[in-house]
Amino acid sequence: MGSVTMLITLFWTFLKIGILSFGGGFAMIPAIQHEVELQGWLTPEQFSEAVAISGMAPGPLATNCAIYIGKMTMGLPGAAAAVLGMVLPSIVLIAAVARFFYAIRTHRTVKTVFYGLRPVVAALVVVAALRFGFTYFRAEWWTWKTGVSAAIFLLALLGLTRYRMHPLSVILLSALVGVAIYG
Repeated sequence: MGSVTMLITLFWTFLKIGILSFGGGFAMIPAIQHEVELQGWLTPEQFSEAVAISGMAPGPLATNCAIYIGKMTMGLPGAAAAVLGMVLPSIVLIAAVARFFYAIRTHRTVKTVFYGLRPVVAALVVVAALRFGFTYFRAEWWTWKTGVSAAIFLLALLGLTRYRMHPLSVILLSALVGVAIYG
């Protein structure tokens, strides 16, 4: 198979997966595996390795799998073709939805709905944080590490709200403090 044909096949294969798969990365793995086996791109062992490495890398699992499989089959151009096919359906859908909401953003009902959703979204974030926190505290309860974690949290909150620090700098500083104390 020629290299251009292979790149088109990679793009088309992952475009189909990106359009037809729902439910997140792990739900897309069987579809990816089926296509990879159908094309003969990777052995079952190589595919398992692809999923494991993709799961450890930052970012969405299915997108990372597309990048890995594309790279293994056709190098960097293959990775680019596979990831473009995987993410293009989402980009098009998001652009269409954004265009729609941009067109109706000034409508009174839309403003009212979004105004009403703000506290709900904030509440969902707080509930998720509390559930995560209480799960941790039940398991570990109060140790010196818990106290340090609480202090890091309060300092991060202070940095974000009072000193208006950039969130990435707060994350980086918190990580460095964690490494210094726990490492």
